[in-house]
Amino acid sequence: MNAVEIEEALTQLFERPFDADEFAFDFLRAFGTRETTVKRLRKGETNKSDLGRGLLQRKKLHLAVCDEDAVSETFAALKASPATASNKARFVLATDGHTAHFEDLNTGEYIACDYRDLPAHFG
Repeated sequence: MNAVEIEEALTQLFERPFDADEFAFDFLRAFGTRETTVKRLRKGETNKSDLGRGLLQRKKLHLAVCDEDAVSETFAALKASPATASNKARFVLATDGHTAHFEDLNTGEYIACDYRDLPAHFG
C-alpha cells in the first residue's frame, strides 16, 4: 500500500465507531497487513503478546486495547513488556477508544492524543 491508501484506510477506520474486539486487526489491515497474517494473529498462532487483550506482531507492533482511563498504565506495560523487547516490536500503541498513546521505539517519537486524532500523526 502507498501512503495515500494507508491514510485513507486509517481515516475510514477512525471515523467508524470504536470496536475494542476488532480494532487491532482493523488497524493492521489499514497498513496493508495480509489477511492470512491477520487470521493467524487472531487465532493466536503468531500473536506474541504477553498482555491480556494485547496483539504483538513480531518486529512490527505491540498493541493493546484497554479499559477506559487505563491508557497510560497499559502503554507503560507495553513498553516494559519482555515480549516487546524479545520480539523486537518497533511500535507500541495503547487505546481505550477515547485516547491513544503511541511510540516509535526506534526513533523515540511519542504521541498522546484523542483517539480520533491519531490518523493525523501518520504522515
